[in-house]
This record gives sequence, structure tokens and C-alpha cells, in this order.
Amino acid sequence: MGLVNSVSYKTLTYSKEASFLAPEEANIGVITLNRPDALNALNLELITELNSLLDEVAKDEKIRVAVITGAGRAFSVGADLREAQSLDEAGVKSFIESGQRLFDKIENFDKPVIAALNGFTLGGGVELAMACDLRIASEEARIGNPEVAVGLIPAWGGTVRMPKIIGKGKATELILTGGQIDAKEAERIGLVNKTAPADELNSTVMWTAGTIASRAPIAVRHAKKILTKAMEMSMEEGNKQMLEACLVCYKTEDLQEGVKAVFEKRAAQFKGK
Repeated sequence: MGLVNSVSYKTLTYSKEASFLAPEEANIGVITLNRPDALNALNLELITELNSLLDEVAKDEKIRVAVITGAGRAFSVGADLREAQSLDEAGVKSFIESGQRLFDKIENFDKPVIAALNGFTLGGGVELAMACDLRIASEEARIGNPEVAVGLIPAWGGTVRMPKIIGKGKATELILTGGQIDAKEAERIGLVNKTAPADELNSTVMWTAGTIASRAPIAVRHAKKILTKAMEMSMEEGNKQMLEACLVCYKTEDLQEGVKAVFEKRAAQFKGK
């Protein structure tokens, strides 16, 4: 894995990295939540910076996949309660809406986003992870939504997204008890896609990101767009969107390259055109 163009922010770090599959191409954008002393609690500054950084990642045509992870012992323990308790009602409303807009943005982001859960993933941290397309967790990660234990609910999308991901019954249990589960249990119920030993988390995530980055970008983008809304649309609407997406893909150079590569028995080199 190669590391280039590392850029630092106050609450984040960002780097462009290459995968094992294409070590010469830095086409994976790695965003690290960087408030380790606060277990990467999400304050307004971090939310604002992450929103801006995602705009930059979206504009970068070389980046095909984004990864979000956390520095230190946590992915994120959720909203920064120290900051939140100093807010009046209007401030709380604005804070919640800012988080909702950010997580909606991640869910509808033009490129696949992978959450690498390196440690404690609680509250808003789970909600952030659920807004991503894939979740890969360290076996040491602890995951849960403890909001009801402090008098809140998961308001950054979690109360709606979790049932769509794991089903209403299990989501109801996790949210209403406010309990925590380990990574293996999260994998069993489908809350995370896969787990890895702590020292293999980075390589597992980058292998997955690299695999996606090696696929046809236009096709990946259209598939993600449909998958994001699949649970909410009828089969009739889904068929219409899939047809439209395929017609777009049919006109691309990538399709020509992909078919040619099949017959030449080699890996395709997609350009996103």
C-alpha cells in the first residue's frame, strides 16, 4: 500500500492511497477522524470539516473509493455531549440537522464509502458507519447505540437506517436496550459486512476498497445509486432505473474495455469514460 499527498485538518487527516491490486494508482481516499483524546466524538467542527472534505473527494476524479476510520482506540463514540450540553434548543436543532445532512450526503455520495471500525463505535459513530456503503470491523470493536440510556434517541438517521440494514426486530432490541455488541455479533446480524483481526483490519479494508476501485467506475456509481434506494422502491421503479443505468453504461468506453479484457483473458483497465 502506498501513501501520497497526505493533508491534515484540525479534526481529520486525509491521504490518497494505493491498494495492493494497483500499487501505482493512489485511487483510494482515506479519511481519519482525528480527535483521539475525545474518542473521535463528533463535534460541529468535525462535522463541518468532514462535509467540506467530502466535497473535495467528490471532485477528485482519481479517487474511486473513500474509506472513513478513526484515530486511536475508537472509530467514534458519537456526538460530543460536552459540546451539545452547552447548546440551547435552537443550537441542538442545528447540530442534529447538520449531522443528518452530513450522513445523508455520505449515503448518497457519488463514490462508494467504506467504514473501517477500528474500535469503539457508539451512538453517532454507528450512525456514521450505517450511512456508509460497507462496514468492516476489527474483532476488538464494540458497537452500540446507547442514546436511550442518557435520554436521547439515535437522531442522525440511525433509528431509520438500522431497521433497513438488519431488520426491525433486531434494530428495536439494540436501540431500545441501548446495549453494546461485539464485532462478531454485529457481523452475524448483518450490521457489519465482515470482521478482521485488529492487525489485519487495514489490509482487509484496503483489499476491499482496491477491488471496488478496480471495477468500472461509471457502472459502480450507477449500481450504488440504485442500491441506496432499493429498499424504498417498487420493482417497477427499480426496473426502470436499472434499464436507464444500463443504457448509460452501454455507451461507455469502459464497457468496450471490459468485454475486450474478457476475451483477451486479462484484467480490465477502466478509465471511467
